[in-house]
Amino acid sequence: MRKKIRSRFQGLYWRQLFVTAGMVMLTLFLLGASFFSLSYNYARSQKSEELVSKAQIMAQLSVSYLETGRNLSMEELRNDRDFQRLATFAATVSDVHFMICDTQGRVLLTTDSSLDGMVVTMPEKMTEEIREKGAASTRGDLGGLYPQKRLVVGVQAVNPESREAVGEVFAISTTLSLDAMWKGFIGLFFMTAFVVLMVAFMASSITAMRQVQPIREMVQATRRYAEGDFDVRMQDYGREDEIGELAASFNNMAESLQQTERQRREFIANISHELKTPMTTIAGYTDGILDGTIPPENERQYLQIISNESRRLSRMVRRMLDVSQLQAMDPLKGGNHFDICESMRRVLISMEKKINDRHLDVDADIPEEPILVLGDNDMITQVIYNLLENAAKFARESSTLYLGVTTIDGKARVTVRNLGDTIPAEELPLLFERFHKSDKSRSEDKDGVGLGLYIVKTILEQHKEKINVTSENGVTTFSFSLAAE
Repeated sequence: MRKKIRSRFQGLYWRQLFVTAGMVMLTLFLLGASFFSLSYNYARSQKSEELVSKAQIMAQLSVSYLETGRNLSMEELRNDRDFQRLATFAATVSDVHFMICDTQGRVLLTTDSSLDGMVVTMPEKMTEEIREKGAASTRGDLGGLYPQKRLVVGVQAVNPESREAVGEVFAISTTLSLDAMWKGFIGLFFMTAFVVLMVAFMASSITAMRQVQPIREMVQATRRYAEGDFDVRMQDYGREDEIGELAASFNNMAESLQQTERQRREFIANISHELKTPMTTIAGYTDGILDGTIPPENERQYLQIISNESRRLSRMVRRMLDVSQLQAMDPLKGGNHFDICESMRRVLISMEKKINDRHLDVDADIPEEPILVLGDNDMITQVIYNLLENAAKFARESSTLYLGVTTIDGKARVTVRNLGDTIPAEELPLLFERFHKSDKSRSEDKDGVGLGLYIVKTILEQHKEKINVTSENGVTTFSFSLAAE
């Protein structure tokens, strides 16, 4: 159970979801920390500058009292009503507490009533900094004087005429406003972070699901393909992104696999049928000779039939091997050119006996000048030979065969034509299928294996060309083109 749960959370959907959530949380944390640090330091700096300004004003107001009070006791200075009213008024207006000290940091007067009756001396470190730099600031409880930390700023009270320090003035303010700002920011940050995280989770979940769902369907489809079921197709999501292209490519692959499987089954069925006939004939006549069913005087006749069927079986196997080799070749790779006219003449010479046996005439329209075409010479020669052999085989006896080539629009167009029976229009597309034979050809052409025209189509497809066929009023014409130089 644990393994199943672990594998589920290791899926692409959860990984993308966790990565997105982690990135959002890390971004929010870094932004929040940076913003808080900058804003808090800025607010504290502004507060310190404000306190320095107020302390300096109070120091200017206190100079005359500190100057005249040098010879007075601390108690006498504290009882100075005018000075007290002045300090209290300044503290009330500025909303801070002031401590007026002598040059040693001893508090002479404070506006904080909570410190009445106490003898207070400011920290020595702070007074030394004031004497060195003229001002100092800190955030603390002044050695336990206050229960909570406060912002303390101290400046020198300097006589403007003699430029002599006559005392020190400290402005003390609580950090309640900064703390309130910090707490408010924290609350706002967490609320905003929660909303952003929820939105990010929802958006990431929807996006991840849209990406993962097609992949899951593809996984299920591939399992069906592995079982031999090629009818499964991906849904059309109407997307133009990579997932949409992948789904379309996946369906194209399924179509190709289904077609290949269909062709494979048809090929097996056809070859089983074609091989069964000669093998049955051979086995039947052989058994008849062995068991004496066939009389001895007829054995030679049936042995001749067995020999013919064996040769036909051998030709069929050889043709199938030729088809497999042709499909693996790339005749355009070398970029070689050859003279198509010379190839056509060689085919005519090799076919002379078969043409004469059927008492056929030949109308050869082959120019004397060479016509160079792109492709493999041997393969195209095979195409011309198969077409001419097929034309001679089904031509009406004593009729005329036509073999010609012309150059049109930068291509050499080869035409083979004969006069015989008209091929039905519905049968024309089937002529180039493997093992296809018309009923007539089965009766007249016992040696054929039904692969000649299929080899023609295969070779021309390897040359990126197509073959065309028409049959009207007994005239059947095959034609194909090749790129000419």
